[in-house]
Amino acid sequence: MARIRFDAVTKRYGGVIAVDGLDLEIRDREFLVLLGPSGCGKTTTLNMIAGLEELTAGDIYFDDEIVTFVPPHKRDVAMVFQSYALYPHKNVRDNIAFGLKMRGHSRAEIAARVHDAAERLKIADLLDRRPHQLSGGQRQRVALGRAMVRQPAVFLMDEPLSNLDAALRVSTRAEIKGLHQTMRTTFVYVTHDQAEALTLADRIVVMRDGVVQQIGTPDDIYERPCNTFVASFLGTPPINYLPGVLEAAEGSVRVRCAELVAMVPPEMAARLSNRASAVLLGIRPEDVGGLDSGPGDAVIAGPVGAVLPIGSDQYLEMRVAGVDCFFRVDKKARYAAGDTAHLPFDPGRIHLFDKASGRSLLHGAAA
Repeated sequence: MARIRFDAVTKRYGGVIAVDGLDLEIRDREFLVLLGPSGCGKTTTLNMIAGLEELTAGDIYFDDEIVTFVPPHKRDVAMVFQSYALYPHKNVRDNIAFGLKMRGHSRAEIAARVHDAAERLKIADLLDRRPHQLSGGQRQRVALGRAMVRQPAVFLMDEPLSNLDAALRVSTRAEIKGLHQTMRTTFVYVTHDQAEALTLADRIVVMRDGVVQQIGTPDDIYERPCNTFVASFLGTPPINYLPGVLEAAEGSVRVRCAELVAMVPPEMAARLSNRASAVLLGIRPEDVGGLDSGPGDAVIAGPVGAVLPIGSDQYLEMRVAGVDCFFRVDKKARYAAGDTAHLPFDPGRIHLFDKASGRSLLHGAAA
């Protein structure tokens, strides 16, 4: 069992609050990702689990046991750092085995665990090399192996892929996902990379300025963001926001953004708990349709400022309701700068936020 619970945990550095009143439960064997920009408190949260940071207030529990004052070496956790933290004078075999030797395991058991980890991570042929003789991806595998052999109850990772190139990050993400599935251990992973979070997580915790913004599955966070910060942090290019107003219309509700008018579907209108007049209409770049409008579709119209091919698709930069927006369209669609594009979209895919507070008018903060 490795269930972790934060009970009103706060961490201050002088007058700076790094984590503010965190209440969070990490489920046994879950892959939980702490996501947010630099300085949001995610690494501090990870370090408090490891025992590397003292709490200013609150308590942390492993299962039902308080570990607030338990030192790091007595917590059943293993950590993979961004810098890998390998011993340069030791070869791969000794780097992986170091923690086991310090804990007094037998030579036979150490050899067996190192061999198993090296085979699973495909570094068995590198065991006699030293870190300076390895690529970044190979050093990352060694760091993973050193943590794996500990067979910890909790596996902590602090931006472990940030030093790898784009292609290697993709393949290593798949390896980490597979590692979690085979180890059946609780994983807590820190990143500012939305692709890593969406790919790896069972649940994502989005943080900002030391405060949790939203907790949910990747689908929850992406499809049902609770505020404009969460909606903007996930998605590339980010979601488009058009200022508008809500209006009553024939027993329903519509949103008007300058010349753009869209009827709010009845099932969405029923969830408008706060029908604020001033709103932000959110439309993700990929949520526009093809070349032809369908029944019930609204149409975004505006001049094309630039066409940006990305291989399988292309992005259009457009001026809509006084706002510069980006929309993803099929590469078969022929547009040039200066054209006027008419892009249909399904009103059922829109997001609505209160303009003043940034809070979603449709979705709360999932937990």
